[in-house]
Amino acid sequence: MGEGGDPIGPADLNVTGLVDFGLGPYIQTTPSRRFPVYTRGNTGEVYPEVVFPLSATMAKDLGGDPFSDALLATGIITSSECGEDADVHAGIFGGYSYLNLSVSRVIALRTPGATIAQNDATFLGAEGVAPPHVAKRGDRNPLAVLRGVLYGLRVLLADEIPHLSTDMAEAAEWRASLPDSASASEDDLVDVMAGSAPMLARLFTGHLLVSGGAGIGFGLLRDICSRRFEDGSLFLTLVSGIGEVASVEPSFALWDISRAVADDVILTSLFDEGVDGLFDRLLTTKDSLSTSAFLADFEDFLDNYGSRGPNEWEMACEVWGTDPTMPLVIIDRMRHADDDHAPATRSAARAGEREEAVAVARSRMRGVTRWLFDRSLASTVLHSRAREQGKTMLVDVIHQVRLATRELGRRIAERTPEGRPDDLWYVTYSELDAYRQDPASFADVVASRRATRDSLSQLVPPFCFSDEMPPIDSWERRVKRTSEAAVVGAVLTGIPGCGGVAQGRARVVIDPSDPGDLGPGDILIAPLTDPSWTPLFVPVEAVVVDVGGQLSHAVIVSRELGLPCVVSATGATQSIPDGALVEVDGAAGTVTLMAG
Repeated sequence: MGEGGDPIGPADLNVTGLVDFGLGPYIQTTPSRRFPVYTRGNTGEVYPEVVFPLSATMAKDLGGDPFSDALLATGIITSSECGEDADVHAGIFGGYSYLNLSVSRVIALRTPGATIAQNDATFLGAEGVAPPHVAKRGDRNPLAVLRGVLYGLRVLLADEIPHLSTDMAEAAEWRASLPDSASASEDDLVDVMAGSAPMLARLFTGHLLVSGGAGIGFGLLRDICSRRFEDGSLFLTLVSGIGEVASVEPSFALWDISRAVADDVILTSLFDEGVDGLFDRLLTTKDSLSTSAFLADFEDFLDNYGSRGPNEWEMACEVWGTDPTMPLVIIDRMRHADDDHAPATRSAARAGEREEAVAVARSRMRGVTRWLFDRSLASTVLHSRAREQGKTMLVDVIHQVRLATRELGRRIAERTPEGRPDDLWYVTYSELDAYRQDPASFADVVASRRATRDSLSQLVPPFCFSDEMPPIDSWERRVKRTSEAAVVGAVLTGIPGCGGVAQGRARVVIDPSDPGDLGPGDILIAPLTDPSWTPLFVPVEAVVVDVGGQLSHAVIVSRELGLPCVVSATGATQSIPDGALVEVDGAAGTVTLMAG
């Protein structure tokens, strides 16, 4: 309460982290001076939209710095390098999430045999877009190199990841302890939000260590293959079809549901009427045995995978469990595919190719080289599986917080004239108590921040920047993102994601909830892809992505499904005409326009 017992309003608070870009105050953090280059690579895949004040400040105020914790555990980055008064490893600039590219490049410099170009390709897909690395005093650090080498050896020698099991047990115990959101008090709901942040930070630290571990084995495997074999794409075959990849499971489940639709006259008729209003039509015909069975299977799917969605890291955004139209759209696209597109069939074929390639490769090596090959392959498989398992765990925790926060927002909205449950997302964590006491006093603040976020959403943030974020008024507008289409015969070069050659009709999809008539015979051309996109891979012949690295979540899934894939194909969604005939060579990393 303020002086005299008056409710505290936003004017009484010392709100930090908000910067006026000329559009109104919004979230901005402090860039590093030691490590000046930031990128949307990788983070743009999983955090594509403008952040929300509540979730962003809650993570910053309560969650600590998991990036520093993870890097300090490896020893390759020093405590002084993490101690700068800035958001060194990751930050929010212009309302968008960024990762530090300079840090990962210094790690590459301190890793024997690694190069900056390889580092960029593995995770970030920043080739040809990011500014070159400018060497600084301290980039070369022999002691950090030694610590990093010892850590890398521990990673390569590990046959299990004990902290992942511990993390998953902690997350399961936490979820079991949650109150029912509908009957919980508002204080209980706030406790769910606040109590989740430190745990999420710990779990995310482990996830970062697993992701880095995947890169260690992957980089060594790629290096061995490039030196020993003429086929530079062999290493991609060796890490395809590995099985037990958690991010693929929704595709398998949706495929089974899509078969039920394809095989039933009533369900096919309901889907043929269009996705708009489909869920309501299904409910009104639930007396039909086939519809009833479909709804039961679909509900089970949402129970298991409802946390997934196109912006699943952001608690404020809709996911499959809160907007079931999203997975229904995917089922609608899958139902047109023939049985040869079954994920299990494709995955099994890719697994067979992998086993044969591994046997041939091992037969051509001896001694230490074969031992390194075996260890790097085993480590890559172990950490790739763990990476997807860890992310699945994290987004489920986030989803439980999402449900609690949505309920809190709904209740607060009942006390305001406008009654907008999502107003809650536009206050900062430090403002939360005051907002709960008097939400009406925040009406102007919320409206202003909503307008600012809407304006930022209409702009394209720079993929990379150095030192300072370019002025907002220099950003390109999304509605004007046009460029001259490529001519027939033009070749767009990206990074190999998954081997194989496919021809088909290009289908440019910007929003996974609006894939148009994407289906068999098509090549999916996307700006970025996170795991919620990947079920759209099932009915198509190949995938091309504007940005992304060779260890992005989507690429791992494409390798499980045996789909030719090219990532970091800069400008693909702008230069490849929708409907054009294209050829994708996943091993070469090329996309050729065959006919307009």
